[in-house]
Amino acid sequence: MVGFKPTDVPPTAAVKFIGAGTAACIADLFTFPLDTAKVRLQIQGETKTPVNVKSAQYKGVFGTISTMVKTEGPRSLYNGLVAGLQRQMSFASVRIGLYDSVKQFYTKGSEHVGIGSRLLAGCTTGAMAVAIAQPTDVVKVRFQAQANVSSARRYKGTMDAYKTIAREEGMRGLWKGTAPNITRNALVNCTELVTYDLIKDALLNSNLMSDTLPCHFTSAFGAGFCTTVIASPVDVVKTRYMNSAKGQYQSALNCALTMLRKEGPRAFYKGFMPSFLRLGSWNVVMFVTYEQLKRAMMSARVSWEAPF
Repeated sequence: MVGFKPTDVPPTAAVKFIGAGTAACIADLFTFPLDTAKVRLQIQGETKTPVNVKSAQYKGVFGTISTMVKTEGPRSLYNGLVAGLQRQMSFASVRIGLYDSVKQFYTKGSEHVGIGSRLLAGCTTGAMAVAIAQPTDVVKVRFQAQANVSSARRYKGTMDAYKTIAREEGMRGLWKGTAPNITRNALVNCTELVTYDLIKDALLNSNLMSDTLPCHFTSAFGAGFCTTVIASPVDVVKTRYMNSAKGQYQSALNCALTMLRKEGPRAFYKGFMPSFLRLGSWNVVMFVTYEQLKRAMMSARVSWEAPF
């Protein structure tokens, strides 16, 4: 990322790769309940069934969390955590950890980096990450969507979920929703990383802040808000399509059109507040941790390589 002092040792691609995955896992541990609440709100009203009363039980971010704790227990907030951590280690390592390397590739090492190169790098690493980590995302969403009661459980555990989906829906089932997820992550990556990059660059170049925690916090919070506004509609469609039963929707586009017809345009911003709370807090924790991990890992490397 931008903003390192000349005296700092630039982090290597390996350090960024490992640091991004680790920082994303730490951020997930803190924000996972918000992500689960977001999923529950997004799939609410998806079908008209006799359990309509149940589908209307969630009201707001903290109301959803409170209802889940009361009816399913506190552990329900962390349904799908194992798959979520698997996802971040394979997903964030690529989309965030390789962003700078891909950006340098597109600019051919030039010090001047235009917004076009940043956007292209964000789209590239976002698409690469989805292609690799999509099965973990499918399992995570399905665990978060299922009620934590024996009659409503679709899977016994994380590995059982991978096996069951592959057996019942084929290998294609594990990559269900790849198209909307690529679209979502192209938007998320471009908005999140590029906005963070630009805000941080502007703060440093105008000498409003130094390359320290307040700068990282401000840049990450701004990136989280912009990302939520732009990516929320695609995120709702992605969540519903990945969670749907086989044959419920013909395609991601059919899912979006069904939502629009049955629930109206506001359905595309269902779960906006938990999405913002989650993305805002996730960005802050992840980017602050990522920046510190990069420096700590490079300091450790320099100390290790220094002559005795």
